[in-house]
Amino acid sequence: QVQLVESGGGLVQAGGSLRLSCVASGNIFSISSMGWYRQAPGKQRELVAQITSGGTTNYVDSVKGRFTISRDNAKNTFYLQMNSLKPDDTAVYYCNAEIVVVVPYKILYWGQGTQVTVSS
Repeated sequence: QVQLVESGGGLVQAGGSLRLSCVASGNIFSISSMGWYRQAPGKQRELVAQITSGGTTNYVDSVKGRFTISRDNAKNTFYLQMNSLKPDDTAVYYCNAEIVVVVPYKILYWGQGTQVTVSS
């Protein structure tokens, strides 16, 4: 059984910072790409940032220069450092990861989500 557990969400004023963490646990052989998504009320879930196993990153335009995704492979953990937060960043943030439990099959797992609220 594989689980992804997010933490680090909360309420912050505009211009502030938060750091989200996502820990993968269970019967994990390896982790391929990891990503952070968000879903605001009444909107579709969108990709915020992604990082490959080789460390290549990708960001949605609205967060470039403000958010940084990183990973610690030894801890099966990845992070989203969010700086200069804006009210438009308010959403439930979800992590996902492509995980190999049985070689060579990858399965996409999702965390339960963590609320980020940015007040103006």
